[in-house]
Amino acid sequence: MSITHTQRICQIIKLKPEAEAEYRDLHAHAWPGVLAALQRHGIADYSIHYYPPLHLLISNFKYTGSDYEADMKAIGEDEETRRWWKLTDGMQESFNEGAQGSGGDVSWWKDLEEVFRMV
Repeated sequence: MSITHTQRICQIIKLKPEAEAEYRDLHAHAWPGVLAALQRHGIADYSIHYYPPLHLLISNFKYTGSDYEADMKAIGEDEETRRWWKLTDGMQESFNEGAQGSGGDVSWWKDLEEVFRMV
């Protein structure tokens, strides 16, 4: 039996300025199938914040599963999620060298190191 742990994840990516309105609208009407795939694979309490002066998207979520890499791979194999990424990836610019898009060999979103937590 696997023990489930909660892991907090924070990531960033740049939003292309011309895509802001479309990105906001898309996320205001997030596809139920995409949300279901995230939930099936241990993603909870997910939010994306936007910092306009730097066109920075900041993603925060909790991972509640027991095998993060396997769950991320499974999300990337979900057809509806792949269609969603096809739309959103074109609106973004990755900070990771060599990143080609969501679900690729190099992570599209940049993971950030947690330097402080108050519990």
